Amino acid sequence: MANQSFDVIIIGGGPAGYPCAIRSAQLGLSVGLVERDKMGGVCVNIGCIPTKALLYSASTANTIRKQAKDLGIEVGEVKLDFGVAMRRSRKVADQNSKGADFLMKKNKVTVIKGTGVLASATTVQVGPDTLTAKRAIVIATGSRTKGIPQVGLAVNKTTVITSDEALFLEHAPKTLAIVGAGAVGSEFADIFSSFGSQVTLIEALPRILPVEDVESSDVIAKSFKKRGINVLAGVKVVKADVKANEVTLQLEVGGKTETVTAEKVLMAAGRAVNTENIGLEKVGVKLTDRGFIQVDPVTLQTTVKGVYAVGDVAGAPMLAHKGTREGEHAAEVIAGHTVKGIDYTNVPSVTYCHPEVASVGLTEEQAKTKGMEYVVGKFPFSANGRARATDETEGFVKIIRGKKYGEIIGAHIVSGHASEMIGELVMARTNEYTVEEIDLAIHAHPTLSEAIGQAALDSMGRAIDM
Repeated sequence: MANQSFDVIIIGGGPAGYPCAIRSAQLGLSVGLVERDKMGGVCVNIGCIPTKALLYSASTANTIRKQAKDLGIEVGEVKLDFGVAMRRSRKVADQNSKGADFLMKKNKVTVIKGTGVLASATTVQVGPDTLTAKRAIVIATGSRTKGIPQVGLAVNKTTVITSDEALFLEHAPKTLAIVGAGAVGSEFADIFSSFGSQVTLIEALPRILPVEDVESSDVIAKSFKKRGINVLAGVKVVKADVKANEVTLQLEVGGKTETVTAEKVLMAAGRAVNTENIGLEKVGVKLTDRGFIQVDPVTLQTTVKGVYAVGDVAGAPMLAHKGTREGEHAAEVIAGHTVKGIDYTNVPSVTYCHPEVASVGLTEEQAKTKGMEYVVGKFPFSANGRARATDETEGFVKIIRGKKYGEIIGAHIVSGHASEMIGELVMARTNEYTVEEIDLAIHAHPTLSEAIGQAALDSMGRAIDM
């Protein structure tokens, strides 16, 4: 490779790094992107994309097993093969990664394979070679899974695994304990339960999906229990006995001790940011008290001039789409454009289990804690014609509006297609629409999105279909 010079050097080719590279190139900057593995990062290769492919397989399997006869479809014995589904998910992930490779070539971004380390505020070391940045360096090194070694749950990649290993299993384990019932844990509970594993889902906080609205969490907990998933919330793992072919967890439940034994334990209790051994201390880049890289909220510049950080390393929420926006935003700052700060209160959150859970803005509990005067509008999918036709009646749309002005404080959807519908409410909040303005929009009939209009009407005491 030898020594090279670029306007911008980006360390990390994930969902924050590669969009930053593309936008920088679009703005006329020369770009070098350093990536030690496959393009697309965790999201494309061992995260968002392959899990969604597996969730599609899981949903299809459930539909065939439970609904085929009612739909007028005769099938023989349904046999499940997790290995086949896994290999399909790998193919989908590879296609996306190759797509990112193509985009680098299309936008004339130079990709340098290796591990990038800051040598100064203007240089990056990749092995023996030095890259020089004429304008900026962008850190987009992402995050990784982690275990709980203090209670004996260090990841060994055989009986104690992370989502990384779970996405390469040839067979679904007969029994599986999942520690952590946020988005990742809940999605894997859905996947493995659908492929025949007896799943125990363990969450230390009082409820699963703890960052979501209470009502959303309750619907998923009931749905999971109905499907035979053992849901344990408000439970602390105090000890683990890891053996060659199984793991026994000692749990503290309401002051009492219980044990759960499983063939494998999947760790889904949080992620650690990749800020070690990349030269941050050497050049003076400071971290927050939570371990993220400290950045200016408008420019995303770190405490060192000319060094920026985007994506997971730049702080919560640790979501791919938030990282993508930050990457594009940083590119525009570096190119000298006048920018408006990112509205982090309007980043949607989605859990892709079935039914899906999507939200934006405040939960009802948060609105209450802030002392806000609000009104809740809610519409159940059990009253929606399209949901009845497709047998997806679990869930609801919930809109929390300001009592005085009708602004949308928060919105929550639990539905088979919540991830697709939440965009309407994100757009509404971005443009400061009120519930009255949502009502003015005519929703096609019959669609699931009609429930959004009905929830807006309900917040004004005017729901038509219930």
